[in-house]
Amino acid sequence: QVQLVESGGGSVQAGGSLRLSCEVSGYTYSSYCMGWFRQAPGKEREGVGIIDKSGRARYADSVKGRFTISKDNAKTTLYLQMNSLKPEDTAMYYCAAESRYYCRSMLPVDFTYWGQGTQVTVSS
Repeated sequence: QVQLVESGGGSVQAGGSLRLSCEVSGYTYSSYCMGWFRQAPGKEREGVGIIDKSGRARYADSVKGRFTISKDNAKTTLYLQMNSLKPEDTAMYYCAAESRYYCRSMLPVDFTYWGQGTQVTVSS
């Protein structure tokens, strides 16, 4: 059974940093496309960034240059380093996975497995 468990959320002031972690189990970690998504109250879930088997990452324009996705294959953990946080980054952040070597897109519909989410709140 595929399981994804996020951690690392919290409250931070604008300009600060947070690192989210996603521990994965139940599948061959390195064979999956993985991603981070977020959903603010009253808004649709949106892609933040994705990373495929080769380690190639893609990001939403809104976070480029501020957020970095990485994965530790030995620990089967996915990370999202978030720097220069802005109030508009406030949302529930989710880790997701799809059984593909290469990611199809950054759309939530293209991901099958999801974590429970971790809240990030950025104050001005």
